[in-house]
Parts: sequence; structure tokens; C-alpha cells
Amino acid sequence: MQPAQPPPFDGKAFVHTLTSSPGVYRHFDAAGELLYVGKAGNLKKRVSSYFLKPRMEPRIAAMVAQIARVEITVTRTEGEALLLESQLIKSLKPRYNILLRDDKSYPYIYLSSGEDYPRLAFHRGARNLPGRYFGPYPSTYAVRESLSLMQKLFKVRQCEDSYFRNRSRPCLQHQIGRCTAPCVGLISVDDYRNDVRHAEMFLEGRSNAVIDELAEAMERASKALQFERAARLRDQVSALRQLQAQHHVHGASADMDVIACRIEAGMACVSVLFFRNGISLGTRDFFPRLPLDAEPADVLTQFIAQYYLDRPVPRELILGEPLADQGILAELLSQHAGRAVELKSSVRGDRAQFLQMAERNAQASLTARLASRQTLGTRFDDLQKVLELSAPPRRIECFDISHTMGELTVASCVVFGPEGPEKSHYRRFNIAGITPGDDYAAMHQALTRRFRKVAEGEGARPDILLIDGGSGQVAQALDVLRELGVSGIEVVGVAKGPGRRAGEETLVLADSGRELHPGSSSPALHLVAAVRDEAHRFAISGHRKRREKARERSVLEDVPGIGARRRSALLKAFGGMQGVEGAGIEELMQVKGIDRGLAERIYASMHG
Repeated sequence: MQPAQPPPFDGKAFVHTLTSSPGVYRHFDAAGELLYVGKAGNLKKRVSSYFLKPRMEPRIAAMVAQIARVEITVTRTEGEALLLESQLIKSLKPRYNILLRDDKSYPYIYLSSGEDYPRLAFHRGARNLPGRYFGPYPSTYAVRESLSLMQKLFKVRQCEDSYFRNRSRPCLQHQIGRCTAPCVGLISVDDYRNDVRHAEMFLEGRSNAVIDELAEAMERASKALQFERAARLRDQVSALRQLQAQHHVHGASADMDVIACRIEAGMACVSVLFFRNGISLGTRDFFPRLPLDAEPADVLTQFIAQYYLDRPVPRELILGEPLADQGILAELLSQHAGRAVELKSSVRGDRAQFLQMAERNAQASLTARLASRQTLGTRFDDLQKVLELSAPPRRIECFDISHTMGELTVASCVVFGPEGPEKSHYRRFNIAGITPGDDYAAMHQALTRRFRKVAEGEGARPDILLIDGGSGQVAQALDVLRELGVSGIEVVGVAKGPGRRAGEETLVLADSGRELHPGSSSPALHLVAAVRDEAHRFAISGHRKRREKARERSVLEDVPGIGARRRSALLKAFGGMQGVEGAGIEELMQVKGIDRGLAERIYASMHG
């Protein structure tokens, strides 16, 4: 007997049981997959709109037809509902919600604490180190440029702690006037802390206060006949004033973001102009997923909720559209920031000009994205024809190998879909246990590790598997798939053409052994070459990181009896690894804690 099918979900009956309180509702399909998360000031009124309306937009009707279960969470206020909604959307990624996909961590400037000589540094990732974080900045370039300015203005060190602790003489940064060499005691702790305090004030946007303090100190130094110090302070004040003149944006408040949205052909672009301390830090474009027919105001509401509720918020957000939840969002953001945050959609003067600039950026970026998407779609369609597939591929994976003379081999796997590269699915494999330089064995190991999960029912299955190489590499792929019992994947080798010229690559079909020569004008070959080049780039960058990490590892770490304290003492005594390598046994024994036996082991490790 067939198992009894559960009765269809009765939305009308469910609505009668609902409360009129604010809260969050979640739609699920028959398989238990989350379809949509929404918030409501009145749950009964909002949820009933899905089941009691005689007419709905086609795409919403398609979602409602799949609903098999609705869950609700009652909250105290509509603000709490909005916060919970954004958290659930970000963590669960429902199919029919507006989803901010470009949600990588943004860069910050980090100022360490708890030490005599703090450092300024570029930081990305979890903010769990002791110290202060300034940002976020819209791009790596903006952080690097700001750090370069800080070096020139305040000369606070930016070197790694390990480098700082092991210096025996000033480095190049001191020689070119960008560091006061605290590593060798050329500046007192109090003077250095004063420089750090001024750097903090500048990063907080209090550059005028810094200038006033420096000007007063210059006057005092001049009256005390300390003319060299007065001249240095004069130059610092002059540099700060020049910086203000060069970078200050007329009409920009100290901290402000200007946000505009454009929607076209089922795609949205949100463009943000960042202003901090009255200085423009540039723009950043976001392309949120739009599964439902949404208006710009809906997109902006979800963008602000998902983007700012776990990041520092500027004092003003200038919006291209008035929002239905503008007051609730302003209240939530103010609570998050611990100060007043204003959301403005009706502006004049300079702010209106900034808003027009953001709108033009959004439209230009969206136009370029749509053109790129159309080109990508053409390439996917042409690849279907060239490979004689029954349907256009939805997922392409490509593998490549990189090493130096057989050492520290790294395999890469990149993923492309109809939207382009899917970087969150990229993978690298550190290859071990093979004969150095055996690319076939490396490819076999990487493919085995990747497709073992597919064989176990985990992970996505590609439609096309591209292998950078000819028949030999393709054979490795076929062997792995047969061993694991994985079928239904089109394996294609990408062999370089005569003279390794671009556009003359040969496609090797694994199943039939046929060789295809699409030619340099083929959109399909353009797509294959782009995926292959990305796999090559990703493999090389992974290999370089692995090689740099191996080089950073000190030979001393492998010597029995050498811990962190003795290693540090050796490096300080001889000015670095080069000095340790050039030292004899008797010289090594002069370092505290190093006896003859240990010195002999160190010498042997250095000289084979």
C-alpha cells in the first residue's frame, strides 16, 4: 500500500488561530525546506494576505502553492521582529527572500593595546584581539591608503610583533622617516603613546583637535628654544592641514553612507558611497538575490537590516527611497550604535548630489552586470551545443595542479554557474604522500577527496568536470569516478594548442575520446578558458601561500631543546636567522641557556 499523503495545508483555517501581535513567520514546503521568512506588526493580518487574497503576483502565488507548514515567533515589538527576520534570513538563506549575497567580512584598521608600543595594522575577520578597530572600510585599497597616510603623519609602527621583537637596529621605515624605531628604543614610551593617541583621534575624525594640540606643543617648544622639535611639529601640522584640504569632501558630514538601489530584468544593484571623517572612502556595489518581485524600497530595507545590524553604523544614512520601516530601522540602528542614527530619504543640496552620484553608480553597475550575465548565458548555451548536452550546464568544476619542482603541491577546484564564479564553493587541496612532481597522482588524490563526498551523498554534483590537461589527466578523472561509483558527469580535458597559443585549445571528451577544436571565436571555448585560467590562478596563489608559510617556519623550531624563549634569545643575540647560521659552536654557547650539546645540535641543523 502507498503511504497516505498528508492533507494539503489549509491556510485559511491556520490564519484564524493567529495572534495580532508583532512577530516573524516562516513558510516551509512539504520536504521541510524553508521557503520564506517575513516579519509583521500584526501577524494575523500579514499572514492572512497570503491565503485570503483573490489575486496575487504569479511568483508569490507559486510560492504559496508550495506552502505545507507555517511557523510563527511572537515578539514584543515590530523592531524585534525586524531584527529577528534579518538574522534568520542571513543564517538560513530562504529561497524566496531578498538575500545580501556579497557579505564577506570588510577590512578594518586595527590598533593593538596592552603593550608599550602598540601597532597599527590591516585587519579582516573576527574582531577578537585586544585593541580598537576602526572601520569598516569599503575596500582593501582604502585601508592601505589610510595606513600609508598614518605612517607619514604619526609614525606609529605597522610591523608584525615577531619582527618588532627581534630587531637589533632600525629598519628601512625609520630611515625614510616613517617610523620612530621603538624596536630599538629611539623613542620613549610616553612620546610614542602620545603619537598613538593622536593617531586614534585622527581615526575617530577629530583631526582639528589633533592640529590644535600639535600647534600648542609647537608654540611651547619654540618658547623653550627647542627649535628642532618645533620644526618637526610645524611640519606635522602642515601635513595634516594639507591632507584635510586634499581629501575633505565639501558637504559631507563626518560619518555618512549614501545608498541607492536600481532594479532591472530581475536583478538589483545597491550602490553605497562611504564617507568617514568628511573624507570619501569610495563606493561598493552589492547585487542581492531577488527571488520575489521586489521594489527598491523593499531591497533597501532588507539591505540595511542585513548589512548594518552587525557592523558599525555611521551617523547618517542617505537613502534613495523612503522606507515603510524607516522609523523602526532608525531606532534599531541607534540602539546598536549606542547613539542617534538618522535615516534620510528627502534631502537637498550636497546630499542630493551625493545621492544622484550613488544612483548613477547603481545604474551603471547594473547595466554592466546585465551585459556580463547575457554574455555568460550565451557562452553556457554554446557550450551545451559544442558538447551536445541535453540541457545547459548549471555547474562547472575545474581542477588544476601547482608546485615548484615537485614540492608543496597544491590542487585547486573552482566552480562556475550561470551567474559566474561561485567563490564560496572554491576548494584547495594540499597534496601529500606522492612522488614529487607526479601530477597524475596529485590529480588522482585531489579528485578522490572531492568526489568521495559526492559518492557519500554529500555536496553538489557538477554537470561538467574540466581537467587542465590532455588524455592522461582525463584518464585519472575517469578512474576516480569509476572507483567511487559516481556517474552522470561530463569529463572534459582542456589541452593546450600548438605553441600554447590562446584560442587554439583542444577539448578532450572522456567518454568517447573525441577531440574538439572550437576555435578562437567560439563562446564555449571562451567560457572554458576563463574557468581553466581561474583554476590556474587559484592553484598558484594557494601554492605560493603554502610556500611562504613553509619559509616563515624557522629551522630552529625543529631542533630538540629549542623553545620559544631560547629561539627568541638566539635571534636577538645574532640579529636574525642569517646571524645564527653564520655563528660557530663557541659563539652559540655565549647565549644564555645554550650549552655545548645544544649548540652542536643547532650548528648541525644549520649546516646539514
